[in-house]
Amino acid sequence: MEEKKFFTRMGDGSIVYMTENQIRADIEEGVKDAARRGKIDPLTDDEKEALYQIITMPGSIVGVEPGMQIVTSNDSGSDKISTKCGIPTSRDVNAMIHERLLGCDSVDIGYSDYNYKTVKGVAKREATVLKQALNQCTMPLFYGAMPNLGFYTKPDGPVENWAVLLPEGRIDEALKAQEEAVDHAVRDIVYVAEQMNDVGADAFMLDTSGAAGDADFLVALKATEIIRDRFPEMPVEIGMAGEFVLGMHGKLKYNDVRLAGLYPHKQVKLVEQAGASIFGVVVNTNSNRSFPWNMARVCTFVKACTDVAEIPVHANVGMGVCGLPMCENLPSDIVSRADKALVEICKIDGL
Repeated sequence: MEEKKFFTRMGDGSIVYMTENQIRADIEEGVKDAARRGKIDPLTDDEKEALYQIITMPGSIVGVEPGMQIVTSNDSGSDKISTKCGIPTSRDVNAMIHERLLGCDSVDIGYSDYNYKTVKGVAKREATVLKQALNQCTMPLFYGAMPNLGFYTKPDGPVENWAVLLPEGRIDEALKAQEEAVDHAVRDIVYVAEQMNDVGADAFMLDTSGAAGDADFLVALKATEIIRDRFPEMPVEIGMAGEFVLGMHGKLKYNDVRLAGLYPHKQVKLVEQAGASIFGVVVNTNSNRSFPWNMARVCTFVKACTDVAEIPVHANVGMGVCGLPMCENLPSDIVSRADKALVEICKIDGL
């Protein structure tokens, strides 16, 4: 008799059918991979069993147990209805749709070119957009963008491009360029935060922090520290770019802690020290591995993070992160299972 196979997906979203033994084997492998890389505790047998049950649960969409519902925050701006669905609406109307039709807990009013270097030039106009949305919505409204340190390199930015300098062996110049870019980016972010605070922003988002490596993460930490000092009533959320801080510089530190090589359970402690109010944890999806393998890694990393976190942890569950496939339109069967596992096994505070 042929062994029963369960519907699941690969990390690129393609459908695959796996047996119980195959699923359990991938869960074991995923847990071991995360535990080895992060030097963290693996999931317990009970947690691995809970994950297996979620992966193989009947139904296209699954949900959490009653009473375990959590809040949501988001990034990439409130114009998703315009950009994703092709429906031409302004961002304040988008925010109202998110609140009154989609039931969101909060939304991020962000510029279409989602980085602070670009936003700085139109910050006062952006503040007007945020103010209009604040006048019409009850839910908290964030203003957000990415530090995106690469935007500060020539020819469009003021500093030399370290991605060009490093392959040429010009190490000292590459390190100096990153350090100069940090200063520029921090100033721009703080300036934008001031404009948004002036119109009553409920919170401020630093999205995809660390995308350009350890210098990029340092920008988020330094900017948050200044913002929280100057505008203590405006919370800051730091969302990460990946599970591992790349050492593009390699020597940068924050509060005497080297940034290169940090995994989520150590990232969150620095985010707390900087004064952030929410930590957006990220674990990258491997497109060539199964959802059970990816989700086992996610749960291992995220549980280690929530175990030590003293601020709310909101898992980034978008395209290619926290177990979700690397595809544009995310399948609800996998999204709901990833969410359920993050809530019930990892004890996250938000999505």
